[in-house]
Amino acid sequence: MNRKVGPLLTLILVCNTILAQDYWQQEVHYSIDVSLNDKLHTLQGNLSVKYINHSPDTLTYIWFHLWPNAYKDDNTALAKQLSQDKEGRKKLRNKKNEGYIDGLAFTVDGKAVTTGQDSANDADVVKLLLPSPLLPGQTTTITTPFHVKLPFYFSRSGYDGDQYMICQWYPKPAVYDKKGWHAFPYLDQGEFYSEFGSFKVNITVPAAYVVGATGTLQNTEELDQYKTIGAQNYQAKAAVAKYKAAQPDAPKTLQYVGENIHDFAWFADKDAVIQYDTLQLPSGKIVDVFAWYQPNGNKEWSNSISFIEDAVSRYSGWIGEYPWPVVQAVEGPKNLSSGGMEYPMITLITSPEAGAEELDAVITHEVGHNWFYGILGSNERDYPWMDEGINSFYQFRYEAEKYRANSIFGRSMPKEIKALPAPELLSRVYNALNSLPAKEPVNTASTGFANKNDYGIVVYVKAATWLYLLEMALGREVFDKAMQAYYATWKFRHPYPEDLKAALEKSSQENLDQNFELLNREGNF
Repeated sequence: MNRKVGPLLTLILVCNTILAQDYWQQEVHYSIDVSLNDKLHTLQGNLSVKYINHSPDTLTYIWFHLWPNAYKDDNTALAKQLSQDKEGRKKLRNKKNEGYIDGLAFTVDGKAVTTGQDSANDADVVKLLLPSPLLPGQTTTITTPFHVKLPFYFSRSGYDGDQYMICQWYPKPAVYDKKGWHAFPYLDQGEFYSEFGSFKVNITVPAAYVVGATGTLQNTEELDQYKTIGAQNYQAKAAVAKYKAAQPDAPKTLQYVGENIHDFAWFADKDAVIQYDTLQLPSGKIVDVFAWYQPNGNKEWSNSISFIEDAVSRYSGWIGEYPWPVVQAVEGPKNLSSGGMEYPMITLITSPEAGAEELDAVITHEVGHNWFYGILGSNERDYPWMDEGINSFYQFRYEAEKYRANSIFGRSMPKEIKALPAPELLSRVYNALNSLPAKEPVNTASTGFANKNDYGIVVYVKAATWLYLLEMALGREVFDKAMQAYYATWKFRHPYPEDLKAALEKSSQENLDQNFELLNREGNF
């Protein structure tokens, strides 16, 4: 790192200020009605999305993701990616049925419109041709009915018995930003990039189901039941109270709303154990904390509320305060199709054999994604390190300070290392991690890795190591303030690597060219 602050850095800061003033992003406001048929494992819905064009460009079409079609057959981008490595082929062999979305009939401002696809292989991406150009500053309303056949739980979405994981389930506009359209198909190795806005979602399910979802539940009676039952179970650290519907088969409609979010997921389960508590942050803000888990699942889930609260408290202190009114974690099925997967305000965890420290680490990582993905909405497909790598860095800090441990090494961590103070332990850990084979540069897109192992080492571990080296160069106090400045500047926006660099340089008053050049280095640092 070059510690000389001179005319060049001054010029960089001035240019960054000018660029920040030119920033824009699109805006979306969703209204969705959806009902679950738990006999056929299907969804029937109606979507209305108000799309506001804040770009300086005139749009003649809008790309939409139809990601349930990723599960349609063996010709999708998802199936082709999974067929390329051993782990993926195993997933494909275990796939029990197909999923898809159909019944679409798009309108734009009440007018029926046509669609087109650039490639027959991308059944989960569609181009919506607008009846008239959408000028800068203009708003249009897009509607469509839709029908979804859910797969048996597979690659982040589906059902398993009476448990439903409803993720990437609705037609969704692709992001349009300064780099153009990001209309990519669904992949298992490679995540998402979506526009910020608001959601109002009405979910109709048989009354026997307990539902957890992105956003805040507006049905006071249902919410009060969840809180009362959850508080009893939390105090007892056991399932002493259970949700019971007066008419289990009768339909009920639950409304959820959310602001400043870019995705919406929901989970329904007849047997879920509910835990509930409240967390007060230093500002005085109160956050509702829910855990939804299996009655015969991992017993360590009885402590899950404390894991969630500790993660939110520490991340809020290190990076910036948690902004939403609720945070939740859901225990998923015992098959390991996804491990853990994050969505705004709620995360899915499938780690059935995890001990207490391991479960805490997984929950912390997924809850931490509320910051790195949920709030700081980077392009996860092209720059996966900006959420996974940065988040892993904070997860490793959490583990070191709380347990003198690291989840990469797990129970193989030597006792003499665990006895060290956290800073020294982290130094030893990162020194060891930097010896792992990491051929690809950190700044590699998700699709640039041959397999999950290479992806994991580089995107999670090598990227976290890079950030640790930056912290060591700046010093923890300067580094933490710089990351807090990044959060404050870019929350609810779409930062790119150059935006992270600019925010850190502005706060630290350092030229970080050499540090960021390391993102393009092959091999170890």
